[in-house]
Amino acid sequence: MRTTLTTIAATLALGLAASIPAAEQHRPNILFILADDLGKEWISCYGAEDISTPNLDALAAGGMKFNNAYSMPQCTPSRVALLTGTYPWRNGWVNHWDVPRWGVGYFDWKHKHNTTVARLLKDAGYVTTAVGKWQINDFRIEPQAMKKHGFDDWLMWTGYETGNPPSANRYADPYVNTPQGSGTREGKFGSDLYTDHLIGFMKRHRDEPMFLYHAMALPHTPLVATPDEPEAKTPLERHKAMVRYVDKQVGRLASALDELGLRERTIIIFTTDNGSTRGITGTINGRKVQGAKGQKSEAGVCQPFIVNAPGLVPAGVETDALTDFTDLLPTFVDLAGGKVPDDLEVDGVSIAPVMLGKAQDSGREWIMALGHGPAKLDEQGVRGIEDFASRVIRDKRFKVWVTHEKKIDRLHDLAEDPWEETNLVRGDLGEAQQAALRKFQAVVDSLPDHDARPLYEPRAPNPWDQKPAAGKRRE
Repeated sequence: MRTTLTTIAATLALGLAASIPAAEQHRPNILFILADDLGKEWISCYGAEDISTPNLDALAAGGMKFNNAYSMPQCTPSRVALLTGTYPWRNGWVNHWDVPRWGVGYFDWKHKHNTTVARLLKDAGYVTTAVGKWQINDFRIEPQAMKKHGFDDWLMWTGYETGNPPSANRYADPYVNTPQGSGTREGKFGSDLYTDHLIGFMKRHRDEPMFLYHAMALPHTPLVATPDEPEAKTPLERHKAMVRYVDKQVGRLASALDELGLRERTIIIFTTDNGSTRGITGTINGRKVQGAKGQKSEAGVCQPFIVNAPGLVPAGVETDALTDFTDLLPTFVDLAGGKVPDDLEVDGVSIAPVMLGKAQDSGREWIMALGHGPAKLDEQGVRGIEDFASRVIRDKRFKVWVTHEKKIDRLHDLAEDPWEETNLVRGDLGEAQQAALRKFQAVVDSLPDHDARPLYEPRAPNPWDQKPAAGKRRE
């Protein structure tokens, strides 16, 4: 689908001007927080029973909570989708590929196809920063990769760089990259370091419109004790401690915005890149839910998605509007009063009108998620596991599972069967089920038979580069 934003941007500009006092008429700051491996079963405002997340709950109570927001099933597909506004079948990052560890491919800014939301927001006059986890470039080879992707400033864990053991550390003594280079921050806990850096950027640029990307390392494995709960020992104890530390960082950022007088003109969006670590089980609304990272079940791809900005985003709203990660780029550009270039192909649509209370629905008829497991190499470079990746597509009621042979083999009525236990394809279909199958089959038929490959420029081999047909690796 194509995104046309001119009319919406003009309408939103008027709406924003009316919402903010004349002396404070600024384009909104955008703080996008992406937790790493955290499903709804660990967020108490979504019904989680084994933990309390008061800061996230407060954001939801004072803002908008989405029930039908899709990420992709795994790290790389989610991150590239949100940065580019395109589905993995279009941008080529269909499966996970850990560039610092495996080499060869990388997220290459030289192709317009890979234009990021940060570059577009810079064009709209925003200052931009990122902290946390990147992992789709190797900073040893491209130390200014973040700048080339549109960020003025950054402090990123490098990802594990093969042959460089200190780089494995994202928590205690984190190994990070900044505009000045990479190195270990001894005695620091990574999550505190990332939040501190973000708050420092806010202080320096408080009078400018800001795009703040906080790609949290938490609560991804390794499961560790946090500074607040150093005695946590078991995997479950440490997971809970890490989730509570996620909540703490969200609270720190909201408090910093309050202290700087920026709260009422900063839109905070909190979500996660995929479901929880599979070895961890939580409880949501009385049901035990195993972590579903890498899975296409709702627990793996339907994420917490909370939006908050006092005076801009209506308070106490719960919405069933459909959205997925391809919508983030056009939404952020829309909020910034910018425009997606006509020659940039984008799959998502702006949901800014929903966020700002100007519309009740996103207008999306379906959302999609695809991308699980590690990518592979052949003689041409990085590619997906299959020519056509298996995927899921859903609307507000029905969901289908599509095989790598481009066939629908599962249909679920999520209104009646939210845990996807009854496959309706195997039974007698009523009129509504048949209509749903026809609708989703038309979507499947519109997709190319072969997913794209990621676009990047070949370069000289490195000692750590993975070789074609090498064994599978894990994130």
